[in-house]
Amino acid sequence: SNTNSSPFLLMGIPGLEDLHMWISIPFCFIYIMALLGNSMVLLAVSLDNSLHEPMYYFISMLAIIDLTFSTAVVPKMLGIFWLDSREIGFEACFTQMFFIHTSTAVESGVLLAMSFDRYVAICNPLRYTTILTSSRTIQMGLLCLARGAGVMTPLMCLLTSFPYCKTRAIPHSYCEHMAVVALACADPSASDLYSLVVATLLVGSDSVFITFSYGMILRSVMRLPTADARLKALRTCGSHVLVILLFYVGGLLSMYLQMFSLGLATHIQVLVADLYLVVPPMLNPLIYGIKMRQIQEGIFRLL
Repeated sequence: SNTNSSPFLLMGIPGLEDLHMWISIPFCFIYIMALLGNSMVLLAVSLDNSLHEPMYYFISMLAIIDLTFSTAVVPKMLGIFWLDSREIGFEACFTQMFFIHTSTAVESGVLLAMSFDRYVAICNPLRYTTILTSSRTIQMGLLCLARGAGVMTPLMCLLTSFPYCKTRAIPHSYCEHMAVVALACADPSASDLYSLVVATLLVGSDSVFITFSYGMILRSVMRLPTADARLKALRTCGSHVLVILLFYVGGLLSMYLQMFSLGLATHIQVLVADLYLVVPPMLNPLIYGIKMRQIQEGIFRLL
């Protein structure tokens, strides 16, 4: 019978249950660092008037996404590791899944907007202040949010309509999409097709436009007269490129390991998926703090 009102059971990291307490230590540290780092970036940008510029608004958006992303997953994950609190309600499970996938889609859009910001700053510097105003920057952020939520809402409606009459145990530390769909008694081909189309159109098109933007940036930089000018221009993009690589390479690795086991043990696949959700939110503020002197100075003034 259809028991959709029944809760699911998160298994943590299958095969490593005896090590959950030890595994929780680095995850807790990473989460605390993510909270502190992103909160400091947000406070520095909001309180320092010299950082009220489009580029720093985009960085603030990334910080908000990272806080949402990690907070949707890590507290429950630590509850499993520390208290053996495996149960998660039916609605709570899909709410968590919605926040994870929406945050991923929104972050992809913000990274695309940031690449456009760098393109205008380097290729059309005289028109930068007229093209990227503060209001237009906020509108771009809201558009990324609407796009992410808009494409994920139909998927969540589709998934919640499935009957889940198999085991309620999810062999994962959070409500991972494919692990939950595997428990459905209905044919999941519709949700699989929708997920594939959304991932291809959303992330695929974003990555293509980001690559095009940086191709144009690189062409403009190579035309600069001196090596110092070229190096200075490239430095302004360095932190953004690192964040892009961390996001897309980590996401693709996690996704393919979930789709194709490649002979790896289940606990390796789950650990990679878990680390993808917690490591980038910790590293992003560190990357911007190391690479961008203005962010450093803003945080020091805040302290």
